[in-house]
Amino acid sequence: MTHPYQNPKLNVKERLDDLLSRMTLEEKVGQMLQLPAHDQIHVDNLEAMNVGSYLHCTGEQPQQLQDRAANTRLGIPLIFGIDAIHGHCFEDDATVFPTQLSASCSWDKSLMERMAQVTAFETRASGQHWTFSPVLCVARDPRWGRVDETYGEDPWLIGELAASTIVGYQGNDFTSQHSILACAKHYVGYGETLGGRDSYEADTSRRKLLSLFLPPFEKAVKQAKCATLMTGYQSIDGEPCTTNSWLLKTVAKEQWGLDGFIVTDWNNVGSLHDKQGVAATLKEASYKALVGGNDMMMTTPEFYPSAIELVEEGLVDISLIDDSVRRILEAKFKLGLFDENRYTSLERKALLGSDESWEISLEASRKSLVLLKNENVLPLSANQLKKVLVVGPNANDIIAQLGDWSFGSMQAEATHENYHRGHTITPLAALQQMGQEQGFEVEYIKGADCLDNEFEELEKARDAAQSADVVIACVGDTLKQNGEFHDRANLDLSGYQNELIEAVSQTGTPVVGILVASKPLTIPKMIEQCNAVVSAFNPGCKGGQALAELLFGHFNPSGKLTISFPHHVGQVPVYYNKYSGWHAQLEADLDNQERYIDMPETPLFAFGEGLSYTQYAYSELQVENPTLSAGEDLKFSIRVTNVGEQDGVEIVQAYFNDLFSSVTTEIKSLRAFERITLKAGESKVVNMTIAFDDLALINSALERVVEPGDFELMVGASSKDCDLHTAKFNVVA
Repeated sequence: MTHPYQNPKLNVKERLDDLLSRMTLEEKVGQMLQLPAHDQIHVDNLEAMNVGSYLHCTGEQPQQLQDRAANTRLGIPLIFGIDAIHGHCFEDDATVFPTQLSASCSWDKSLMERMAQVTAFETRASGQHWTFSPVLCVARDPRWGRVDETYGEDPWLIGELAASTIVGYQGNDFTSQHSILACAKHYVGYGETLGGRDSYEADTSRRKLLSLFLPPFEKAVKQAKCATLMTGYQSIDGEPCTTNSWLLKTVAKEQWGLDGFIVTDWNNVGSLHDKQGVAATLKEASYKALVGGNDMMMTTPEFYPSAIELVEEGLVDISLIDDSVRRILEAKFKLGLFDENRYTSLERKALLGSDESWEISLEASRKSLVLLKNENVLPLSANQLKKVLVVGPNANDIIAQLGDWSFGSMQAEATHENYHRGHTITPLAALQQMGQEQGFEVEYIKGADCLDNEFEELEKARDAAQSADVVIACVGDTLKQNGEFHDRANLDLSGYQNELIEAVSQTGTPVVGILVASKPLTIPKMIEQCNAVVSAFNPGCKGGQALAELLFGHFNPSGKLTISFPHHVGQVPVYYNKYSGWHAQLEADLDNQERYIDMPETPLFAFGEGLSYTQYAYSELQVENPTLSAGEDLKFSIRVTNVGEQDGVEIVQAYFNDLFSSVTTEIKSLRAFERITLKAGESKVVNMTIAFDDLALINSALERVVEPGDFELMVGASSKDCDLHTAKFNVVA
């Protein structure tokens, strides 16, 4: 007998209403439970606990567990979640992209969407339905271990790139059989924890949340229709995000209209009891998580009996359970899990890692590279080289190159160099291949290590550098130095990497430094001693090929930083959109304004900064409507000219400043950008717009308003004052 909920011809609401009416309390609570599939005891409890979701199922597990779910009383399908953060990386054959931080340096929203589409196809083909991505945390403290998972330091740009990623994952309302649920995380302020300590207390106010940390999530929900949010681990002003009903219910569900569901992060419910100490028992923790507004509880099996008891004892109304279950089941219906999309397609799984997907990965690697310094060394000419010396630990380290969330749920502890080996091209491998094709010798001497202090090979590297035409020094960090539980107090190059660069640079041979790292490191010595420097962050499987192509001028670099580099860890934070306030020792003494006595105030490299093999000139900034009425968008233009000898891509950035306002505001805030292509000698007038609502501030009454008054517009090549052209405009009451 077929029940109405099993009839695909009925609409989702009709099917949902019928299914909910047939479910027992135990079956409803089970839908709110997500358990890890790598623990056999949780797999064994599928039927006994009516489990609705598993995470980190790989191989044949999704098919096997889905078969079992189909044979339960109501046959409700499972939904599988996985950390497909920069590609469906837990599958060895799937496409691996640059990490989120690396890819963000492309400033390319179309690329974000296309990468997400590939990830969605490959995730769905493997029997998964839901990625715990994108990460919308704001990276303002590089000591934090998870900086690589973010889109950088600017909330507005994060929202733009995340929205495109979400559209790529979810498609048009999940009508495609390749769509997956996106999950914007970690909600909210997770990257703002004290001291850059992962999951620690976040010292932030409600106004700061509304001003800086909530806007990317609001854009994800209201503009991109993100299906799910993940609750952050940390507490804010003493209240765990997991219990914060203002964040979860008032803001996300009521004000933004989130019609999807909210999942906790790993054992957030249990942490209320055994880590944060705000619940005396796991039953109390389950109660607080429920009334706080969470819909699905990740990896806390004790929630199941606790929630049942809470309802039976009258402490939790069944309507609260029904609302969460309805949200979860609606997602399953939309994904087609009750119908033709329930099972893994072996035919589609065979298409993982297609040539087209790897081309997009290579494109992302190319666009994400940022040229930070170039003293007339790059691009290299192969016909002028006899010997290239490659040194450094990250020249041939797949684990360092791919970064976090590339290998498995255990991350650093589970890595092995055979995983993704068949698809990965390291810088060393790419340069060796280029040397064979172009007729120059490539020698490799590791010279130093990221993790230890052995320096036996330093002398070998110095000797080899004397006979080389150029030295390529690949340095940075590796996976044991970043990710969850891996925060750093010292951001210097570890081991003897600085000594390695010094050794080869002392020979007088030109040195090109390549930073393969999870985050901005403090590299002033590297910048001083190298003739050219490229930031790659974690550039993906094809990152080595992209780096070799950049070094030899096969393409013109266009990437620009989405996060600032400090000179020294004691200078942190150095994000660009700061507040003014430091006073000078003498008002007329500009050299003493806004600085430490032993360190400049400005970063080593600023947000938006990045060089090219050509040069661009900005001129003729024109504001079309310098007096704005309420609701009127700001329209302006600027002329950009390629005054160099190579074609290139420039990323034009527009910032604004509310000059006088009822509360203090940032000295500048990004609100528009354009990627433009210019041939050598070509000039273009770039027309841009800043939405009226993007001029808003959060006032002391926690209202989002655009206040009348004078504003400054800043347009140019980076967030640095010297790169910006300015104009005034006014908002009238």
